[in-house]
Amino acid sequence: MRDEQAMARAIELASSARSHAPPNPWVGCVVVGAAGGVFEGATSAPGGPHAEVVALSAAGEMAQGATLYSTLEPCAHTGRTPPCVSAIICAGVSRVVIGTEDPDELVAGRGIAALREAGLEVMVGMCHTEVEEQLAAYLKHRRTHRPWVVLKLAASLDGRLAAPDGTSKWITGPEARKDAAMIRSVSDAILVGAGTVRADDPALTVRLADGCRQPLRVVLGHVPENAKVKPAVEMTGELDTVLDQLGSMGVVQLMVEGGSHVAHSFHSAGLVDRYVLYLAPAFFGGDDGVPMFAGKGADSISELWRARVVSMVRLGDDLRIELSPGPRQDACTVARGAPEPVQEDVSCCAADIRGAILTDHAARWSCQPPTAKAVGLWEGLSSPG
Repeated sequence: MRDEQAMARAIELASSARSHAPPNPWVGCVVVGAAGGVFEGATSAPGGPHAEVVALSAAGEMAQGATLYSTLEPCAHTGRTPPCVSAIICAGVSRVVIGTEDPDELVAGRGIAALREAGLEVMVGMCHTEVEEQLAAYLKHRRTHRPWVVLKLAASLDGRLAAPDGTSKWITGPEARKDAAMIRSVSDAILVGAGTVRADDPALTVRLADGCRQPLRVVLGHVPENAKVKPAVEMTGELDTVLDQLGSMGVVQLMVEGGSHVAHSFHSAGLVDRYVLYLAPAFFGGDDGVPMFAGKGADSISELWRARVVSMVRLGDDLRIELSPGPRQDACTVARGAPEPVQEDVSCCAADIRGAILTDHAARWSCQPPTAKAVGLWEGLSSPG
């Protein structure tokens, strides 16, 4: 198995851990034995074994002299589980290929250094772009201590979230609504404004299947006494402070669901990392409906905000468009730290993983049994491990 193929498989495995791994990173691992045997693992729920340990346990004695592929740098500290680097070294692995370094302050290159000090060959950066895209929420949280912000909007083709009388159920069809619920299921918190709570009285729960973990519910402003969203965290103040507070609570991904004033506030402040638009083939046919963004926009075409299209998917009669701020990047980067130059191209990661954070439906949207993270209001969830 070529390095590129093994890392592509590790990325696929990591997708299966997306819904239950946070606040830990969702990691995939492949161990290729000297005799050609292939053994796989993905991150367990918090407190369970990490991807590397799962794969090494499957390999057993076949790990001796093997190459281990991990999407993220193995940890070198003791959290809720022992350090993965110790398991790798003790298993007799001779070579480790890593997708990207872990910016967590408890790791941050220490895992790579420990492996090299033990005499293992280490290559860093295989399919780096795809791995960073897949782990974008985790990486941002560890680098900035703020959550990855996903803004979800469901609108008509003329850009209206609701009719002039405030009614909006339902602009989009059941397929689009189910997809949005799937994004909820992998988000650690959902945020709406108090105006949305008063107007729609949403529960903001995940209703895909029994056992889905429920995200923390956050309301900007005061929650009415009998609102369905309770229990919820009420927050006020500057959005920067809100994000700092949520990040300190262990919220890795925050889904912002509205309304239009809240959407404008996050967008105009440049705080959105990923936009997910559900567009219905329908028109309100006027300018008096509720717009996507309620507030001041660009004064001229030169100030028009432009994005990179990550994906476009048809869902029933509707269209989902996923957007990312910033310029387009190459599909795959050249590995760093290899003893010899590695020739990579767009096919280096055979599966198309660029949109893995929100588009790998088959693996990512499966509900997992609730973990300690779904209990209470996240007590102790910011600790790594």
